[in-house]
Amino acid sequence: MPELAMSENDQKERQVFMRHLLGDVEALDRMIEAGLFESEHRIGAEMEMFLVDQAMRPASVGPDLLPLAADERLTTELAKFNLEANASPRFFRGNCLSALEDELVELVGKVSGAAETHGAKVLLAGILPTLRRSDLGLENMTPKPRYHRLNQSITNMRDGEIHFSIEGNENLEVTHDNVMLESANTSFQIHFQVAPEEFARLYNIAQAITGPVLAASVNSPLFLGRDLWSETRIAVFQRAVDERRRMDHERDAPPRVSFGDAWVRESVMEVFRDQIARHRSIFASAIHEDALEILAAGGTPDLSALRMHNGTVYRWNRACYGITNGVPHLRIENRALPAGPTIVDQVANAAFFYGLLSGFLGQDRDVTKEMCFADAKNNFFAAARYGLDSRLTWMRGKVAEAPALIFEDLLPLAREGLKRSNIDSADIDRYLGIIEQRVESRQTGASWMTDSLSSMESNTTLDRRERALSAALIDNQASQKPVHTWPLATCDAQVSRRESYRRVEQYMTRKLFTVRPDDLVNLAACLMDWEHIKYVPVEDEDGRLVGLLTYRGLLRLLTQGKRMLEKDIHVSEIMHKNPLVVAPNTRTLDAMRLMRAERVSCLPVIENDKLVGIVTESDLVDVSLHLLEKYLEEE
Repeated sequence: MPELAMSENDQKERQVFMRHLLGDVEALDRMIEAGLFESEHRIGAEMEMFLVDQAMRPASVGPDLLPLAADERLTTELAKFNLEANASPRFFRGNCLSALEDELVELVGKVSGAAETHGAKVLLAGILPTLRRSDLGLENMTPKPRYHRLNQSITNMRDGEIHFSIEGNENLEVTHDNVMLESANTSFQIHFQVAPEEFARLYNIAQAITGPVLAASVNSPLFLGRDLWSETRIAVFQRAVDERRRMDHERDAPPRVSFGDAWVRESVMEVFRDQIARHRSIFASAIHEDALEILAAGGTPDLSALRMHNGTVYRWNRACYGITNGVPHLRIENRALPAGPTIVDQVANAAFFYGLLSGFLGQDRDVTKEMCFADAKNNFFAAARYGLDSRLTWMRGKVAEAPALIFEDLLPLAREGLKRSNIDSADIDRYLGIIEQRVESRQTGASWMTDSLSSMESNTTLDRRERALSAALIDNQASQKPVHTWPLATCDAQVSRRESYRRVEQYMTRKLFTVRPDDLVNLAACLMDWEHIKYVPVEDEDGRLVGLLTYRGLLRLLTQGKRMLEKDIHVSEIMHKNPLVVAPNTRTLDAMRLMRAERVSCLPVIENDKLVGIVTESDLVDVSLHLLEKYLEEE
């Protein structure tokens, strides 16, 4: 289906697409009134995955693997270092859960086999620990027109770069100029097919339970070298495709990625109509059907315009329309759960979610009467931020720590729901048992990652610890043992030291002390003394590097007989202007040669015209010592 990015000037194209979109909405409403939809419950899933090379860095080989894997259930994703596996829909009964696990294992096996021919491996994680800003450029975007037009359209809508901050265990500020931030996230999206008449009730249940289920499933604590939220993916994805301008924020316009703002009252039509009213279409398409004419002729329309628009509004629980064997259906797609840590962990998370849906459906309860929507929304973000350490507000005002709520209220209800849906007892025990033991041990994928990083020796670089963590992820995933049984990762000999020192971004100093040109030299001298540093970068008000103050420069000032305490001397008077700089991805050997050739002892590191780090001769001595030590050990 050919797709074109919507532009401000293409009014005719916009109007044609909108005519089809409104026709699709009317056709959907008539189909629901006529009772044309399948009513049985089915489940399905989409599993996204990272591809990494031998150094545990993103491997941009995804499009090359699909012909080798040769399976229609596999498809590309936004980035060349991601792929997606689509599990077959199956009725929600019997062994559907273990059959889902078997199919996902099969699909990952096919990708892994194809990846081996390119020296790559599959890694399941909400966010890849070794991911860097330099990986999120357009050169790593999958070469499909749809992705590039999506990027162009979102960029035009928000009028340029996106800037956001995430406050967590550590803080991160990011400025980025394309939608590749979205590719930093991989999820395990699960589907639950529902009848139209039960959609509103089940959708509201899904909204209520997503927070607690996410609290037990978190697996994305790290992003760009920072320990942020337990499920940082939630924060990153919401901002990655946020097209709102300043005026939109001032008017409280909802983001394209959202949890929602209210319960659904009666019908799925409320969700679709609200999305059309609030969010402009990103894509236009040459629609070749008239949904109302097809419906009048006794056919089943594809509702292509509606599905296209819906595909660019990313609710964490999304309403979906589809057709199976010529019969239309509605699904609730939960997008909040992360990929990994293992396939069995993912299916356990799905079993917990599905069991709660069925459990509530079997009771004569209306969650909208027992729970405030604001509490459901707050629970979701609390779970994303704190995981099992979150404190949640549940039905009838009950407030509890996540583990207590899961043990006392949710696991018994999920078990009852799976039994009610005639799920095999062995599957119920296996998958809910994994949730129970994970919560009891308090070891989620997120806590395993952060605890592993904390336990590794502090005298090694963060880059090496993150690569060791990624290598341990792959090894443990291969065992298919659930994450609560994993030992903490260690920096063992399998992780090459050499790979941790190839580029300056892997070991540069990120926590910088800087001064402004109009600051007194006294301040810079105190910083050097207090922090035991020899180099202080000089920035302007916009964070741009304008100079470098060195310890030698201060000594030279003193030897000239100037008394800093008696005369105000500004940094601008003695700083080195226009110092030599390097980029984060500069090779270590190139940095060494540059420093030697130019006789400088430090190099500020610049990315997008902003100072992001500094490399000194002391850093390079440490690099040399680490590599020499390894070399001597191997003799």
